[in-house]
Amino acid sequence: MSALDTAVSTAEGFAVQPDRRPRARRVLPGFGLTLGFSVTYLSLIVLIPLSALVFTSLSMDWNAFWQAVTSPRVVASYRLTFGAALLAASFNLVMGLLLAWVLVRYSFPGKRLVDALVDLPFALPTAVAGISLTALLAGNGWIGQFLEPLGLQVAFTPAGVVVALIFIGIPFVVRTVQPVLEEAEKELEEAATCLGATPFQTFRKVIFPTILPALLTGFAMALARAIGEYGSVIFIAGNMPMVSEITSLIIIGKLEQYDIAGATAVAMAMLVSSFVMLLFINVLQSWQRKRAGG
Repeated sequence: MSALDTAVSTAEGFAVQPDRRPRARRVLPGFGLTLGFSVTYLSLIVLIPLSALVFTSLSMDWNAFWQAVTSPRVVASYRLTFGAALLAASFNLVMGLLLAWVLVRYSFPGKRLVDALVDLPFALPTAVAGISLTALLAGNGWIGQFLEPLGLQVAFTPAGVVVALIFIGIPFVVRTVQPVLEEAEKELEEAATCLGATPFQTFRKVIFPTILPALLTGFAMALARAIGEYGSVIFIAGNMPMVSEITSLIIIGKLEQYDIAGATAVAMAMLVSSFVMLLFINVLQSWQRKRAGG
C-alpha cells in the first residue's frame, strides 16, 4: 500500500468516527416541556383570573360600564390613587437612590441594621403598617401632636395616603439599584476624576447612565405596588368620599353591596390604566438600555 492510500484510509477512518464528546447536560428539561409548564402556571395564576375580570366586564352594556367607571366618586378615587402613587414613587426614586448609595459606598456603625430595616415593609403586614403610621401621625400621636399645632394634618388626609405608599414602596427602589451600584466599575469613576471631571460630572456622565435602567425598574415596581395597595392605606386615609377614598376601597364597597358588575368595571379600568403606565415605563427602559448599549 502506497503512502497516499494509507493517508486516504486514515482520513476515512477519522471521518466515520462518531463524536464521542460528552453532551452538555441541562439542569432543566427541554425547551418544549419547560415552556409548557411556564405557560400553564402563568395561565392559572394570572391569565385566567384576568380573563374572568374581562368577561364579567363585557357582560355589561357600554352605557352601564361607562357610568360605573366615570361616576364623580370613582373619578375622585382615580385622582387620589394615581396621583398619590406617582408622588410616592417619585419620592422613592430620589430617596431610594440616596439610601442605596449610602449602603453601598459608605461604612458606618449600624449599617447592617439599616440594611435589614429596608426590607421591613416586605415582611410587615400592610394592616400593621397602616395602624402604626396612623398611631404616629394622628393628632394625638408621637409625631402628629407636634404637626397639628402648625396646621399640618397628615393622618386621615390625602397626605397620609402618600406617606403610607412611600413606606411600602421604598424597598423596591433600594433593592433594585443597590446591586447595580455594587457591580459598577469604579475604574471608570477614577478615570473620569483623573481627566478633571467634578464629582457631579462623574455622577451624571458615568454613574447615572449605568443605574438609570435599574432606577426605572424600581420606580415601575414601586408605582405598581402603590396603585394596588389597600391594607396600609385604609387606616390612615380616613376614607372620606371625594376626598381621601382610594379606588381599591371603592371596589371593596361595591362588592359588599353585591354590585359585582360595577366592581369589575372599576377594576377593569384600573387594570387597563396600570397596564398602559407599566408598558410605557418598560418601553422607556428598553429604549434607555439600547441607547446605553449603542
